[in-house]
Amino acid sequence: MKGFIVGLALTIIIGQVPSLFGIEKGSGDFFAKTWDVITNLGETNGPTLAVGVLSLVLVLGLKRVAPVVPASLVAVILGVTAVKALSLDDHGVEIVGPIKSGLPSIGLPDIGTARFSDLIGPSLGVMLVGFAEGLGAAKTYAARHHYEVDANRELLGLGAANVASGLAAGMVVNGSLSKTAVNGAAGAKSQLSGLFCAVLTVLTLLFLTSLFEELPEATLAAVVIAAVIELVDVAAIIALYRVYTRALGEAYGVAARPDFLAAVAAMLGVLIFDTLPGLFLGIAISLALLLYRVSRPRVAVLGRVPGGRGQYGDLERHPENTVPDGIVVLRPESGMFFANADHVRGAVRAHVARDTDAVVIDAETVPYIDVSAARMLGALADDLGRDGVVLVIARDIGQVRDVLRLAEPGHTAIHAFPSVQEAVDAVTRGAAPLETAPARGPAPHPSG
Repeated sequence: MKGFIVGLALTIIIGQVPSLFGIEKGSGDFFAKTWDVITNLGETNGPTLAVGVLSLVLVLGLKRVAPVVPASLVAVILGVTAVKALSLDDHGVEIVGPIKSGLPSIGLPDIGTARFSDLIGPSLGVMLVGFAEGLGAAKTYAARHHYEVDANRELLGLGAANVASGLAAGMVVNGSLSKTAVNGAAGAKSQLSGLFCAVLTVLTLLFLTSLFEELPEATLAAVVIAAVIELVDVAAIIALYRVYTRALGEAYGVAARPDFLAAVAAMLGVLIFDTLPGLFLGIAISLALLLYRVSRPRVAVLGRVPGGRGQYGDLERHPENTVPDGIVVLRPESGMFFANADHVRGAVRAHVARDTDAVVIDAETVPYIDVSAARMLGALADDLGRDGVVLVIARDIGQVRDVLRLAEPGHTAIHAFPSVQEAVDAVTRGAAPLETAPARGPAPHPSG
């Protein structure tokens, strides 16, 4: 979502830059529009650029030195006043132009039933883009001002607004990022701002449209740019990149920075392919990285913590931990299912040496297991048993224990213990099978 918001903000900004310079607007993606701006700089209209730059400086300056002043409104009033006083439209400064006054008529859209099937696909795309952009803007400002956003209520609100807009022959309604930014920059703090804006919009449509006809487009562009530029949160993208350690790199390789990669993918997707493809690209990359990480989980080697009461920790992070003679203690750091069962099996086999008598799997970090992984553990226990190596499990949570028992009924090769130390002690003196493992009693299992 962070990359999606940054990509949208950059797209909005580059779309407003031509109006700021008084040059023709280009078409294509973000980079094509940027190149058009660069190649057409020689056609810049001086008065338009002056109005645009002064408006941008005014808005940004007032936000910094006098945040209580409605900077955008001040810029709009001064822009209209300058056009009227200096006849700037006669010097090439583009203005908004005629605006039809009055309220729209209400009625059902004139669309035949034969066209409904043609509109289903595009309508789904519009719905996804509108909801994603609206929810993205809402979450951005919710995080900034420390409140929660209910996605279902957002969707219901957008749906109701679009039904009303369709009956009024209006455009698609969504939570516009640029308008949200302008609203937030003006100091809006509650839904009352939306109601107040709606009343003013109706009054403007009825009586005040003529006041905005001479608004310079450069001033309008400056207001939008000033509102959106703060959403180009490059620092947040860099912060995602910095969430990395050598251990993460060794465990997950290219997927060690999943949040950063997904954010960059969504941002570039929006900049290159437009909003909807960018959204889907970000989602696809996120899912691919998730599948990649869960399909090859890290299997840590544990050792006993010196001076601890039977505690075991990661040897890589704590080399001072001690390894029991002839016993390998391993901790799969993920749920176990069909996609990573072979990886876990290979990792266990890789840590079994000639002098290994037993393997203890610490299952505390295994929140779930499926039938494929359970049967893999049963087959692995059989294979290791033929080599004289005992496989035991410690600290398995309730649902993992249930699947292990039900997936392989009657299988007695896997032993289970409530703690790693008990498992180590048991295999040192000779472990009991699962059916005769120490009784749990009525008390809850230590691992839940």
